[in-house]
Amino acid sequence: MNRRNFLQQFGTGTLLAGAGAFPLQAFAANPEVLKLTILHTNDVHSRIEPFPMDGSRNQGLGGAARRAALIQKIREQEQHVLLFDSGDIFQGTPYFNFYGGELELKLMSQMGYDAATIGNHDFDAGIDGLYKQLPNANFPLISSNYDFSNTIMNGKTLPYKIFKIEHLKIGVLAVGIELEGLVPKALYKETQYLDPLANANRVAAQLKNDEKCDYVICLSHLGYKYSDSKISDIVLAQNSRNIDLILGGHTHTFMDQPDLISNQDSAPVLVNQAGWAGIMLGRLDIFFERNRKNRCESCQNIFVSTRARKVNN
Repeated sequence: MNRRNFLQQFGTGTLLAGAGAFPLQAFAANPEVLKLTILHTNDVHSRIEPFPMDGSRNQGLGGAARRAALIQKIREQEQHVLLFDSGDIFQGTPYFNFYGGELELKLMSQMGYDAATIGNHDFDAGIDGLYKQLPNANFPLISSNYDFSNTIMNGKTLPYKIFKIEHLKIGVLAVGIELEGLVPKALYKETQYLDPLANANRVAAQLKNDEKCDYVICLSHLGYKYSDSKISDIVLAQNSRNIDLILGGHTHTFMDQPDLISNQDSAPVLVNQAGWAGIMLGRLDIFFERNRKNRCESCQNIFVSTRARKVNN
């Protein structure tokens, strides 16, 4: 199902899934429903300050302080919030050139990120530079398809993480893009790239079947979609099993609503991405019935700005 059909069938910003369909307002008001708010960023690229007021398209947008205030406001309004990043935390402003990623990770830690994955630009100071900055992150880096066995990063990432939200178990895995041809080998050294589709499905099956997770999220730095057969979030969703939500990165794609894709079992997978440079904060609200038979999902991606701005896809 493409985005247009998704919006026509379900209405802007709302997806109903499971063994029945209910109006979102009635579903959310049910005392037997638990609400989980998922916030996410991608490709922030060391953009600490808002874009300057210089007449450019992005003037006044973004900024770590505004993002932090927005996240704090949402946490004050919602009981259960998870915050993720889909990679390319580093590179793009002099802050990275001078501090090597220290400031970015310290700010993310202060904002309370729950987990992140690794993008290709996070190797721009070399794998040793990435390792050096790990003490500044009080959240885990998740990678399900990079094998760091023969590198300094061995044992420094998680293949997945499970978050417990009351009676629910939320499983999170992550896949990254192939580094060869994109990043000089001298920077990533003996890091081995493993097939993202096979490993995403393997870990997702473990999370759903063995760990009994109620919802599985994939943090992806593969890219939204391509004109060729290159692996992307759309290709991953179409060929996946047991993944409920893909939070993407790499292609800097601004999405006003997520795409709804049918997987190998004809089950729905949501695919969302939040642009780049911290201009947007992705938000999805997931409503779970306590009997776990029905689920509602609502999306509202938010521009980090003091003014409104229309999404251009």
